[in-house]
Amino acid sequence: MIIHDFLNRSVEVTSTPIRIISLVPSQTELLVDLGFEKQIVGVTKFCEHPKHLKSTKTIVGGTKQVHFDKIQALKPDIIFCNKEENTKAMVNRLSKITPVHVSDIKKLEDNNRLIKDYGEILNAQSRAENLIERLQQKKYQFQQTIRHQPIQKVAYLIWRNPWMTIGGDTFINHILELNRFENVFATKDRYPEIDIENLPDLDLLLLSSEPFPFKPKHFSEIPIDNSKIKLVNGEYFSWYGSRMLKAFDYFYKELHYNNLNE
Repeated sequence: MIIHDFLNRSVEVTSTPIRIISLVPSQTELLVDLGFEKQIVGVTKFCEHPKHLKSTKTIVGGTKQVHFDKIQALKPDIIFCNKEENTKAMVNRLSKITPVHVSDIKKLEDNNRLIKDYGEILNAQSRAENLIERLQQKKYQFQQTIRHQPIQKVAYLIWRNPWMTIGGDTFINHILELNRFENVFATKDRYPEIDIENLPDLDLLLLSSEPFPFKPKHFSEIPIDNSKIKLVNGEYFSWYGSRMLKAFDYFYKELHYNNLNE
């Protein structure tokens, strides 16, 4: 079987993989939720979910640097990567060891395709289709619930010193749009640096828990009314895969519940 990944690379799978390495935290979680925890033999040090996984699997490195000797020794049947999380050089070298599938997720439609790809590669089409259907239902219910919410102008910060936000060509921006938020930096590159002293007019400033762990103590460094600043769990904005099943409930509770019930 030949699968074309998100970079249009041909990934040849001659039999159902039974030894899997995942080099992307959200994709690791997805594999577990699809029922393939036993088949996973290697993960990154950032694969935090489920919590017990790192203590039961071989850690082969991070997302940008891996121990190729460890990976080779695990004799994987397939390696799952991502264009943004992993480097081109890594993918090229890993492809000499075993087939590598590379994702590139910018919208929920891409996420559905990823789940479908995994279903085909791992011979779990029905499980994949079921997950996609549940995600579609969650999305529809969420959008119906907030459909009358006024659109708010927001910014989403991911780093401090230098201060960095997210541009329009990102999965996070797509998630903001689903929440009826207008990203004031949507015309910028993917992760631009900004002048924190000259923020555009905002209704809400979201401070992410990752990659920089923003805390309430950082509010005083930002020259806008603190009532407009909110800490958010970055995993629900940037982790695709099965995490989105929980994400819509989080968005409703943390970002919309009070407005809808005033």
